[in-house]
Amino acid sequence: MRNKFEFTSAFALLSLSLICLLLSAGASAARQDQPTIQKDSVQVTAFTNGAYKGSYDTWSWVPRMEFRVNGPIPSGSQLYAEFTLPTGPWVKFDCQTEETQAGRWWKTECGGRDIPEDKSTLYTGPVNFAIKLRNELAGSDSTLFTGKMKVGKVHSNESGPKAVNKFVYYVNHDWNLPIGYVYYTPDDVSGWNRPRFNLAFWIRGEAVNFQPHLFYQGKEVGKMMYEGEEVGKAGCEADIENGTTHYVEDSFPQKARWARVRCSFPNVLGWDKTGEGPGMFGPLYLLSANPGEYEFKLLWNNHLARSIKFTVGPEGKLDNGIASANKLGSERFSVRVQIIGDQDGPWDKTAWKTEAFYGNPLTGFTPPQ
Repeated sequence: MRNKFEFTSAFALLSLSLICLLLSAGASAARQDQPTIQKDSVQVTAFTNGAYKGSYDTWSWVPRMEFRVNGPIPSGSQLYAEFTLPTGPWVKFDCQTEETQAGRWWKTECGGRDIPEDKSTLYTGPVNFAIKLRNELAGSDSTLFTGKMKVGKVHSNESGPKAVNKFVYYVNHDWNLPIGYVYYTPDDVSGWNRPRFNLAFWIRGEAVNFQPHLFYQGKEVGKMMYEGEEVGKAGCEADIENGTTHYVEDSFPQKARWARVRCSFPNVLGWDKTGEGPGMFGPLYLLSANPGEYEFKLLWNNHLARSIKFTVGPEGKLDNGIASANKLGSERFSVRVQIIGDQDGPWDKTAWKTEAFYGNPLTGFTPPQ
């Protein structure tokens, strides 16, 4: 009798465990089947209108935004955004949407000049917003992302009595400066068998005249020479520019411009699984074969302006745990950026604590001093 009771109890416990496991797996699968926002892709700016309530002597603004959504986005879905002022709901508008399979993403942009001018405001200060997805076929409406931005204004570069109220509006992105990214992109020919190494960071000012350098154990890597000339030279360019829609007065720091700069290193690979031999210029540098501590240094306008230290793990792994812990939703991994010099002008060095990713700051992140 006792053996029968023990067997029955054990069977019941096993059944209960299996049920819990199945429920957990089902819940996990359900979560993975839902669209998510790539947090580092969300960019919200202020679009300045050259009029306000019929007067061309007073300027106003409306929001403009762009972002990426990880699939799946089911058929019949519609992305849209809502913005709220301290006085209550303000504007609501749709964003172009297409059906997207799981494992792929959809990039969209919306707002700006597509918002009727009579919706413009003169308000400056904190503004709340949400990115949502509705599907009237399925009878669903869900919130994918909520955020808060800080809007400011600066006088335009126009002068004269009629220019007194011609202000240009902007969203402050100082929180971006201490946050950088390292990531791979697939090779144009070999794909993920030979991924290319990239690094990105933000500046406040004009995104020109960059010289990137990568060091491993104190020695610069990723450089190749052929007959006295450097081949596969690393380079940088802005891939996001959050500026103003109108020119502003020259005295405003960096003219309210922020830019994310991407640096590519053609001679540096994450790994090489193609089995091919070295090219005519010699073997490329493999991060997978050289794990350890790296440092990126940037010369901006011929002066040292950035230092980024990061670790490459076994087999070229880049994740330091920050990106995965914060579920950024993209292929990029967050790194700490040291700001050197004064080319960015005065900026809020504590903004990252509360304003990062529009009020969704990183956990486990502290920028270098």
